[in-house]
Amino acid sequence: MKRLYILCEGQSEEAFVGSVLNPYFQTLGIYAQPIICTTKRTPIKKYKGGITSFAKVKKELQRLCGEHPNELVTTMFDLYAFPYDALGLKNIPVDIYEKVNYIERAITDEIGNRFGNLIFSLVLHEFEGLLFSDVSAFFHIADQEAVDALRDVRAAVLTPEHINESPETAPSKHINKVIPDYSKPTDGIDMAEQIGLDKIISECRHFANWLAKITAWAKESAE
Repeated sequence: MKRLYILCEGQSEEAFVGSVLNPYFQTLGIYAQPIICTTKRTPIKKYKGGITSFAKVKKELQRLCGEHPNELVTTMFDLYAFPYDALGLKNIPVDIYEKVNYIERAITDEIGNRFGNLIFSLVLHEFEGLLFSDVSAFFHIADQEAVDALRDVRAAVLTPEHINESPETAPSKHINKVIPDYSKPTDGIDMAEQIGLDKIISECRHFANWLAKITAWAKESAE
């Protein structure tokens, strides 16, 4: 079985990999191992969770790729609030799919894909956006009024990935506005499991393309 290392932002993404992605990957002969990004290292302790700087992400990915040159390394970070500004990118496309692909390519180039085993990937625009693949899942934690409000948010955009990245209108901000006690590590993961990966793939093109790249790697490496 091939091993896939997924550097991710925090415990919610770690749980998503374990409960939602791994069953899918195992049918392809892949074991996905989530690794929460280390934000600080001392001689006696590692601090994990959250993205505080691009330099730390770069260092972690270079270390992972170097330690596992024959395995695939990928990422699961939110585009929302990701510190890609550190790269000083110019002429970033407006279309969200062109934009995220442009940023992912620039980051891959900056990190240096020495072993050819890195697929750098960002979630449009954050993990909660995936939950808008099926708004009825919010009945798990909310009443009709709240679900209707979230349904309106979804109806106003082309896909869940178009729910944008401003501090007022990011997916999690819409959820917190009508469900103040929403918990990403528990509620978010429960709803993702309820929605199911097939539905998320059908609704979220960039997310689906990420999985397709991993699948293609698995097939090529098996040949």
